[in-house]
Amino acid sequence: MTAIKPIVGITMGDAAGVGPEIILKSFEHDTVHETSRSFVIGDASILERAKQYTGTTKMIHRIASPAEAQFERGTIDCLDLDLLTSDLPLGEVSAQAGDAAFQYLAKAIELANAGEIDAICTAPLNKEALQKGGHMYPGHTEILADLTGTKDYSMMLSAPNLKVIHVTTHVGIVDAIQMITPERVLHVIQLAHDTLKKAGTENPKIAVCGINPHAGENGLFGYGEEEEKVIPAVEQAQQKGIDVQGPLPADTLFFRTVRGDFDIVVAMYHDQGHAPVKVLGLEAGVNITVGLPIIRTSVDHGTAFDIAGTGIADENSLVEALRQAVELAPKRG
Repeated sequence: MTAIKPIVGITMGDAAGVGPEIILKSFEHDTVHETSRSFVIGDASILERAKQYTGTTKMIHRIASPAEAQFERGTIDCLDLDLLTSDLPLGEVSAQAGDAAFQYLAKAIELANAGEIDAICTAPLNKEALQKGGHMYPGHTEILADLTGTKDYSMMLSAPNLKVIHVTTHVGIVDAIQMITPERVLHVIQLAHDTLKKAGTENPKIAVCGINPHAGENGLFGYGEEEEKVIPAVEQAQQKGIDVQGPLPADTLFFRTVRGDFDIVVAMYHDQGHAPVKVLGLEAGVNITVGLPIIRTSVDHGTAFDIAGTGIADENSLVEALRQAVELAPKRG
């Protein structure tokens, strides 16, 4: 029996950024149509404007629910929330656009919870605009966790030959170190193991970063954070039969992982995990929130206000995010 293509809701993100542009460009890729039934959750008027600088000739088809979507190659279905007007300034922080980005995501979560869509794929939002719009979250991940009632979750970045999952994300470095506990590290190791097993890796090889340079080098650097916060978690995970090593020095670990020594790296804080992935190319990375009751993938880049409206934004990260959303989505029929 042929599996029915999953339905993916693509949230438009911050309309003052490159989200509308990369969405339109993504629908020019045959793979998007061949593997999924995708539609946009956003503002149709903004997509119409973006047609002017992307050159797409596809028709924007306004819908009120996923059931009205046509999923035809000549059209882009848009669940039109009608929150913005086409004269919204491009490349500027806007409370109106920040609030709209939140509403697009909230609608997507509502549809996913109701079983009307199989996965969510998000275009980027702007954190300053989001908060100016009245939504005091540091990013997509925290909104998804809050609106789905999820307490234990993590951000995973996926790029060719490198997967990274984070113990902490959108907090300052001092706060991150305080938030790292053996319990949290163990939980993220378990999330990494379970996520890769579901994706088909039979016995994932997991590496855990140290917190300090050289993973503390036996107490030479830091104040015993590795011994207090990381080593107990790694030992507990090993006792559960998980193939995990650490803490290991982050300055060589990512090279070793790209080489093939490990399947995934557990990073302790935002930049420790993000920087190596982004060195591989902004167009290559995908952001996946693991631990949620719904599937969510995203581009691994920001709103790029500096090039919004120029028509030069690269859509390949979104295309890859859509591919991974399809791969992770529950199968229908």
